[in-house]
Amino acid sequence: MPVFDRLSIVVCHAVVPLLLVLLSASGHPQTFPCRLIQGTALCNSCQLSTIPDHLPHQIEEIFLDKNLMLNLQDGCLSRYPFLRMLSCANNRLMTVEESVFSESPLLENLNLADNELHYGHKQVAKSFSSLSKLKTLDLSGNGLSADMVSVLVQNLSSLETLYLSRNSMLRLDESTFRSLHQLKELNVERNLLFEISGAFDHMKKLQRLNLAFNCLPCLVNFEMTQLLVLNASHNSVEWFITNQSLNETFQLETLDLSDNHLLFFPFLPTYNRIRTLLLSNNRVGFYQHFANDTSSNWTTRVEYYNLGQNVSNITMEIWNENLHGDLSSVELLDLSENKVNYFPHGFIQQMPHLYWLRLRSNCLQSISLTPEDLPVTLYELDVSRNRLTELKASQRSISELNNLTHLNLSTNDLQNLPSRIFTSLPNLSTLDLSDNAVDVCYLPNYTSFSGCVVLSNMVSLKQLYLSGCSIQNIPSSVFKGTPLTHLELSSNPDLHLKQESLEGLANTLQHLGLGNTGLQEFDFSPYSHLKSLNICRNSLLEIPESLMALNLKLLDLRDNMLTTIQSQHASMLAQRLQTVYMNGNAFNCCHLDWYRTFRKNKDINVVDLSEITCLDTNHRHHKIVLLDVVHCGGLGNEESAVWYILLFLTVSISIMGISVIYMLTFKPRMLPRAIKKRCWRPTPY
Repeated sequence: MPVFDRLSIVVCHAVVPLLLVLLSASGHPQTFPCRLIQGTALCNSCQLSTIPDHLPHQIEEIFLDKNLMLNLQDGCLSRYPFLRMLSCANNRLMTVEESVFSESPLLENLNLADNELHYGHKQVAKSFSSLSKLKTLDLSGNGLSADMVSVLVQNLSSLETLYLSRNSMLRLDESTFRSLHQLKELNVERNLLFEISGAFDHMKKLQRLNLAFNCLPCLVNFEMTQLLVLNASHNSVEWFITNQSLNETFQLETLDLSDNHLLFFPFLPTYNRIRTLLLSNNRVGFYQHFANDTSSNWTTRVEYYNLGQNVSNITMEIWNENLHGDLSSVELLDLSENKVNYFPHGFIQQMPHLYWLRLRSNCLQSISLTPEDLPVTLYELDVSRNRLTELKASQRSISELNNLTHLNLSTNDLQNLPSRIFTSLPNLSTLDLSDNAVDVCYLPNYTSFSGCVVLSNMVSLKQLYLSGCSIQNIPSSVFKGTPLTHLELSSNPDLHLKQESLEGLANTLQHLGLGNTGLQEFDFSPYSHLKSLNICRNSLLEIPESLMALNLKLLDLRDNMLTTIQSQHASMLAQRLQTVYMNGNAFNCCHLDWYRTFRKNKDINVVDLSEITCLDTNHRHHKIVLLDVVHCGGLGNEESAVWYILLFLTVSISIMGISVIYMLTFKPRMLPRAIKKRCWRPTPY
């Protein structure tokens, strides 16, 4: 074959594929990284450095998030005159050239979040000047100061939604958003704001304002009557005071002041429509006793300062508990994790439409379950983690709370309760009495205060929590006529559970908690509807045989004394269970067939698999996920293997010694002459 023919073959086989690779890497039309769905192009995470120019001419939405773009050049959108939405979030954009959007007259939604626009914000502002129909703009996470934001949005008078979270704004004033008269929603959360002075006065259409996760010390003289939602959570707000002189009705429906430093209940508008009031994790308390203390000279005047302006004097009777504003429309009140030790007389009655009252982690010592103290509309009451020692109620009055469905009294100091206090609630579905010194009873001759509560014949009760109540005995028929689906009895270490203790629950019970109850033997087979079972911390040596008759989905076996699981049991459990907890047992490393069975079945999730350990014959712990299968088989023969090694070494040394003696005796010439003379020289006596 001629040399040139061979050379041409080499070129065809080597160079042509290289050219194809280079063409594909250079953006050749054969590559098409974007996914098209009708009028939308999804080009996220495609390693693009520019806006693709091969998309359909009629495209309306382009998503280019998580790419490598540094700037948007003039003309990059000229092919897409019908574009309405452009998202370039999470790139490396530092500049946007002046005429980029000049050929996108229909653009309504622009997302430039998580870029570096603080470098070239003035040029970016010029590019925005042509966006006459822009309604939604996201500039979150761009390192912008308040002055930069003022420049960026100065020409966007059509804007209705603006996101500025995760920037570096310190202070907002009347110049920051001066041209945004159409704005309806503003999000400035997670900045460094410590003062707001007249920034929202001209925004008569603003309805949703998010100020969360900033450094605001107070919100006083609040008079945004058109606002529907205000989120000022996670600040340092000590006072919230509205302009009490306004007779106009505030449209506010949701007020979130949670995770602040509030000392007093907020001074709400005189006329409002608040439905959701979130005040959790503050320092709110009531202080009427200070007002009654004539020996102390308590002030009622508080002065508020705005930096760069005059002093604002606002006089409030801060000890007067009638100045809370209108509460008549409140449906959810969350005062969890505050300092409330009592409620002023008639305070709760001001909320006739209250459905959810959450008072977890306060200082309440007593509470009255009567329609005189609680609205009959109440659906959920949570007074867990307080200092309750008593519940005030009568059987006749408590029955009027016919809407109360969820009652949480856990982690208090309740002891002597009226025996039939809960049977009188006609629609009670969930009752949590955990971590109280409460016992259960079913006695034909119980007294009003017999030290136990009656839980039978409660046809509405479905979920009952009695963990940590120091219960020792559950008499028979305690739950008769009560169709429980969820019963939690864990952390009662002295509980003597008998078969008849759960009489009447065989056809309804779906979850049963018996962790840390000293459980030894119990027949679970009658409870055919059981889906979840907790028997952790019970020193069980083996899984109860009766569990094999159930169709369990979740099983908690932690902190027992299981050494293995029988093969037939493991197979049955692996086919039925979806979730299992098994850490804290004394599994044998050489009997892990159950583990291999579970691993083969992909439908079962051993949640704590990475923490489960086993013991070898030398009582050493191994994590079963790291245990070598061969290693386990050799654990019992590890000592004999050492003896084999020693035997091999002994035989080898013996052979070497015999060889040396043989050479010295029969072939002495093979040794060096000096050694021979020295070793065979006769010794004189």
